[in-house]
Amino acid sequence: MASVEEFISRLAAVETTPARNNFFDHSVPANALRRHNLAAYLGDMLERAPRVLLVGEAPGFRGMRITGVPFTNRTMFQGPANHFGLVGAGHRYVLPPEAAGVAAEPTATVMWEVLAELDFLPLLWSACPWHTHVPGKPLSNRTPTPADAALGTPFWQALAGIFSIETVVAVGNVAHSSLRRSGLDVPKIRHPAHGGRARFKQGLQDLLAAGM
Repeated sequence: MASVEEFISRLAAVETTPARNNFFDHSVPANALRRHNLAAYLGDMLERAPRVLLVGEAPGFRGMRITGVPFTNRTMFQGPANHFGLVGAGHRYVLPPEAAGVAAEPTATVMWEVLAELDFLPLLWSACPWHTHVPGKPLSNRTPTPADAALGTPFWQALAGIFSIETVVAVGNVAHSSLRRSGLDVPKIRHPAHGGRARFKQGLQDLLAAGM
């Protein structure tokens, strides 16, 4: 089984293209901080031993693209510790210099608010774990193509193995389509973005009530 260090090395080795930014790539010095942050998150989560993996769409340019940690944003790193003690000022995460002044990714805030309300801590990841954007517009978000998601498939599969995940849940249509193409029949819940908070929470509640 791969280690977290091996996993991050493989993740960082994927090529950046005109429409997909690998913000873990070794060629950019600031990416070292994002690799550090991801290693810290995965290390913390190994101690928590989650049995559920939530797979979202792709990192946004104001979220994981900046922090290196799934479903997080700049203000989470600078604010008080969250419900699970995983993010907040004083934690071992380090914000890259380019984070200064970047507006907070709202989806990340909603995700952690709902998880706190349900007192439920899954492992978080994305179908495409790199930032997909409009070519020539790095400060934009682009829906991952099936090819983008297929490139990401081995990575959520590796995490499922490292963490001995028992249940994988697709968060939104992009993740659901990707997971199904990989041959996995998984439950789908509403993505929390764009007014989806209530349905996202209800979907999680229903799965938890069913014994997920």
